[in-house]
Amino acid sequence: MKIYKFGGASVKDAEGIKNVVRVLKNEGFENTLIVISAMGKMTNYFEKIINSFHFKTEDLQQNISFVRNYHLTILDALFDNKAHAVFTEVTNLMGELNSFLATNKSTDYNFIYDQIVGYGELLSTKIVSAYLNEIGIENQWIDVRNYLKTDDSYRDAYVNWIETNKNISKLNPNKLHITQGFLGEDAQGNTTTLGREGSDYTAAIFAHCLNAKSLTIWKDVDGVLNADPRYFENAKLLHQISYSEAIEMSFYGASVIHPKTLKPLENKNIPLYVRSFYNLELIGTTVGKGIDLIPEVPCFILKQDQILVSISALDFSFMVEYNLSDIFKILHDNKLKVNLIQNSAISFSVCIEDKFNNFHYFLTELKSKYKVTYVENVSLFTIRHSTEKAIDEIEQKGEVFLKQATRGTVQLVMK
Repeated sequence: MKIYKFGGASVKDAEGIKNVVRVLKNEGFENTLIVISAMGKMTNYFEKIINSFHFKTEDLQQNISFVRNYHLTILDALFDNKAHAVFTEVTNLMGELNSFLATNKSTDYNFIYDQIVGYGELLSTKIVSAYLNEIGIENQWIDVRNYLKTDDSYRDAYVNWIETNKNISKLNPNKLHITQGFLGEDAQGNTTTLGREGSDYTAAIFAHCLNAKSLTIWKDVDGVLNADPRYFENAKLLHQISYSEAIEMSFYGASVIHPKTLKPLENKNIPLYVRSFYNLELIGTTVGKGIDLIPEVPCFILKQDQILVSISALDFSFMVEYNLSDIFKILHDNKLKVNLIQNSAISFSVCIEDKFNNFHYFLTELKSKYKVTYVENVSLFTIRHSTEKAIDEIEQKGEVFLKQATRGTVQLVMK
């Protein structure tokens, strides 16, 4: 069985969905399961709905109308028959969303987030599935929440692998299935999410549980590049990456492959292909067992919107194991992602990512125990397989606050 994953860019409009058809006809779709993300930038617009609802701003209905009209415009372009059942299905999903907004009693932002944001994936898969059936590509739409079970860590849920594997293994591998990325369900029947960009992870979970032949992630780039072309000139295509190298790159923040995606594939030696949905003649990038990197060139990874925090004891004493344990507990409690650490005898520096907007709470607690200074909006550059030329190239980009080098990898925090 093969697993395909199409991201939001591939289904952002009617022409994109028709291009998905072109990909399927070119590559074949027998014994295939397809994971699809929300259309275009819809996740961002659902986040606007979430914020409007949670913070009670006046633009809630305006944001809901935008989302509804966006999807109806795509439907109008795909279906000549305006009485097609998919129009009712889309209307019903929007009705479910409005019903939640009208009846929800929770004030937990993360819970509210997960109950709302997933409608993007539900809408996109309903539309794509209906269109494929309409043009003769028979498929079965399935609700991923019936299969992928998690705990209740909303916005960053952990997979219950035993239940999930039991559910997914019941799927008929001889049918074409369409399902959603990013979503799961907890024991109480509430929707959960696997973290932003979690659709790749969803696809890997299905690949693992179905013992898939391969997983292909279809993107608007030629494959995995050695740098993000938006920020680096002359980015090069990487033809092959080993599992371990890809995991390292993901750990440091490479955005092409989701950090959690690789381990389920490595465990069963399932190859991952990253290919362009525009240029089907290109082979793209293969991630699997073998040589770490082909070609072996420096790889540049950029993480923006970081915070560099320097911490020292109030009495100027040494920063010892007890202090570090205490600091990491506070970081963990506030769900702050640590991307770099460095310590000396009397200070400890950490570069963190505040994706849940908890830095203020972290800072308040920390200042009651330690002397703290910090710099916001810094960038973290990581160079894998670094060379002196590559390091010099990055250092020319701004002021270096912190530099750390290990064998083959250099990291710089810069403004």
